[in-house]
Amino acid sequence: MNIKQAKQEIKRSIQAYLAKDELGNYRIPSIRQRPVLIMGPPGIGKTQIMEQVARECGVALVAYTITHHTRQSAVGLPFIQHKNYGGTEYAVTEYTMSEIIASIYEKMEQTGLKEGILFIDEINCVSETLAPTMLQFLQQKTFGSHRIPEGWIIAAACNPPEYNKSVKEFDIVTLDRVKKIDVQEDFSVWKEYAYQNNLHGAIISYLEIKKENFYRIQTTVDGKLFATARGWEDLSQIIQTYEILGMPVDQDLIIQYIQFPAIAKDFANYLELYYKYQTDYQIEAILSGMISEQAISKLKSSQFDERLSVIGLLLSKLSQQFQQVELQDLLTTQLFEQLKSWKTKLQTYPAIQSLVELIQGYRDTLEQKKQAGQLDQLQLQTGQKVLQILEKYVLQLKQESLEGQDAFELVKNQFQQQPEKRKQLIQDTAASLDYAFDFMEAAFGNSQEMVIFITELNANYFSMKFINEHGCDRYYMYNKGLLFQERQKEVLEEIQELTQLTRKDFD
Repeated sequence: MNIKQAKQEIKRSIQAYLAKDELGNYRIPSIRQRPVLIMGPPGIGKTQIMEQVARECGVALVAYTITHHTRQSAVGLPFIQHKNYGGTEYAVTEYTMSEIIASIYEKMEQTGLKEGILFIDEINCVSETLAPTMLQFLQQKTFGSHRIPEGWIIAAACNPPEYNKSVKEFDIVTLDRVKKIDVQEDFSVWKEYAYQNNLHGAIISYLEIKKENFYRIQTTVDGKLFATARGWEDLSQIIQTYEILGMPVDQDLIIQYIQFPAIAKDFANYLELYYKYQTDYQIEAILSGMISEQAISKLKSSQFDERLSVIGLLLSKLSQQFQQVELQDLLTTQLFEQLKSWKTKLQTYPAIQSLVELIQGYRDTLEQKKQAGQLDQLQLQTGQKVLQILEKYVLQLKQESLEGQDAFELVKNQFQQQPEKRKQLIQDTAASLDYAFDFMEAAFGNSQEMVIFITELNANYFSMKFINEHGCDRYYMYNKGLLFQERQKEVLEEIQELTQLTRKDFD
């Protein structure tokens, strides 16, 4: 299955394992809660989905890469304990608490979450001395003499033997005690993730053209060559940072992340053209309504790869605007909720004091959720912006020396900037989307390029959220036609299958 399907299956497992009966007991006892074992090639997002599952299920996450550990750190250190058996005292060897088990209790203390996931990565790459401990861990849910706390679920990930020489194969006894999920790379699923996490538009559009370069591992006389999903994501972040700092991005940088020279060179050439098209076609001007006949004429006569690159540039800029709308929407909502709470406190406490206390409470909650892994990047960014604005309100109140109703009126008036900003962002983004359709229609009409444009909008979480909430007539028109074409294709395929079956029966 692909990583998206695996994530859904893991979520269902967590929900089933944590389900309780009317007496508060887990419906599936701990001994029957099989550890989830994710088997798949490196760099496809196994760790990321565990973070997402923990966040979406509202449980804590403790993650370890077991190759970094020795038997002592996993099991604990031995010490002598004196015990009395049948009137005779004996010296008995016991073990201190494992670092891994201790980290679970620390996470529970930090976050207040009593249920969670203990995730062990690269579990089949342990040393010879640690291998028996890992088997015991999977089979009995213990490290040494210490058991995983109740309410904590074991998940592990490993790479198949063909990707790692140090891999140790599990025997049937172990495999018969785990819930094994095989995962394969899938570009279409990764693309949804890429849009949602604001990966560089050049990478998304390049891989849309060269899907075969999304995930490749090849063994040569010079060693292994590889390009992975992890490599593309990390490359995206460094390119975006280099662009902000005004530093050049070249093949030497790209090959540090995409360690497959032919692919790195190909993408470097594409990125150079991507930057050139951004200037040649004046993408920002197009989305502002300034569409030149020269740009349309140039695009009409261009090669298909160039057309896809320009569409990718349009989608990338639009995606940034869709995300800004979402961020402002979350910011306005959270800020409003905090000010409602402050208004209630104003009836009893001084304005500045109560606002400062509210800020501290919000900061503590944000930090606790961050430590628990319960915030994605957008939520964390929203929370930090809320804190900045609230602190700005405190500073203004101190400068004006305001209290009571006067203080509330000042903050209320300041807050009005946020919904107004949200409204303006929505209007600007809706206009940009309309201008993008103007350009697409002028350059391509109702063609395969328009189908690609609509398909990419459908793959982007933020674009679909914006369109569903604020509408776009031309999107609905073209998408309806696209759905009709897809259904027509499905029907034709079904007819062909039936025809083949009929002919086979006849023969």
